[in-house]
Amino acid sequence: MSSLFDPLQLRDLTVSNRMFLAPMCQYQCEGRDGVPTDWHLMHYGARAAGGFGLLISEATGVSPEGRITPWCAGLWNDEQVAAWKRVVEFCHAQGAKMAVQLQHAGRKGSIYREWEPGKAGSVPLEAGGWQTIGPSAIPFPGLTAPREATREDLAKVVADFVAAARRAEAAGFDAIELHAAHGYLLFEFLSPLSNKRTDGYGGELGGRARLLLEVAEAVRAVWPAGKPLFVRLSATEWTEGGFTVTEATEVAGLLAERGVDLMDISSGGNVMAKIPSGPGYQVPLAAAVRTAGLPVSTVGQITEPLQAQSILDAGQADVISLGRVALREPSWPLRAAAELDADALARYPSSYLRGRWPVADPIR
Repeated sequence: MSSLFDPLQLRDLTVSNRMFLAPMCQYQCEGRDGVPTDWHLMHYGARAAGGFGLLISEATGVSPEGRITPWCAGLWNDEQVAAWKRVVEFCHAQGAKMAVQLQHAGRKGSIYREWEPGKAGSVPLEAGGWQTIGPSAIPFPGLTAPREATREDLAKVVADFVAAARRAEAAGFDAIELHAAHGYLLFEFLSPLSNKRTDGYGGELGGRARLLLEVAEAVRAVWPAGKPLFVRLSATEWTEGGFTVTEATEVAGLLAERGVDLMDISSGGNVMAKIPSGPGYQVPLAAAVRTAGLPVSTVGQITEPLQAQSILDAGQADVISLGRVALREPSWPLRAAAELDADALARYPSSYLRGRWPVADPIR
């Protein structure tokens, strides 16, 4: 049988297989209030029914100004808790576990979603946008410059993550993932390209990692001891002078000391860069960070079951996260079970049994 279908134990949480739904922004909170809708129930519910062991939510703002766009989901009030709870309970009923990715977008916040007709870049204040913050007043290309975050701003960021973690528990989430990748606030501090501070939050890696470590420690303190904490990290910026995989491995070790249980490894997003994208292009990054001693998840153009299985067989990762292919194939794990001779471990909803891969019953 395929180890892709082996259970994964993280603290008291048992995930039924090694296939995670990667966090992917949906931008579907049409009320601009951060409250998940029927879209979210459909999106996550379909993939829970499709056999994923664990689903990680889209980037979910810990505050209104922590969102990427005005249409992003949030977890800063009780209405959002109730809406997420409905989604989580449905996914649990399908046999899946669910994590929430908590996020502060930093200098990449307050932007239009990509399909807004005739609109791009930063949303003006008068159109519902907000003043962004960053480690330094350096804009992401094409966006409005952020304000350099004060110590008071950073204390609020930590407090907002803590409050969101408490709400995640109320909503029934099984795990939390802190978003420290793709050029959002926690990664902006890690990168010497976006962090030019001269105080205790800048300079050498220890200073640049300080905000992420403070958030991780504070969230771990309020998150139930039996529930795991993940961190998504860009392991390289693919740019000379940027954050490196060596630094990422060191940061993973520091996070392990603060109670983090799994590293979700990605790359890029903080500066414009030529990324050598291709099938499995980020797997070596995950394999490198794995040497810090924590389990790792890998993602990026992993589209075929045999490809995913070979990554596990080679010891390069402990989990396969699936992103864009999961948008095309909500039941990708069920196809994987058939192709890897693990159909006995496939988790089909009873109503879908007649559509098993491969079809066993004659047409009636």
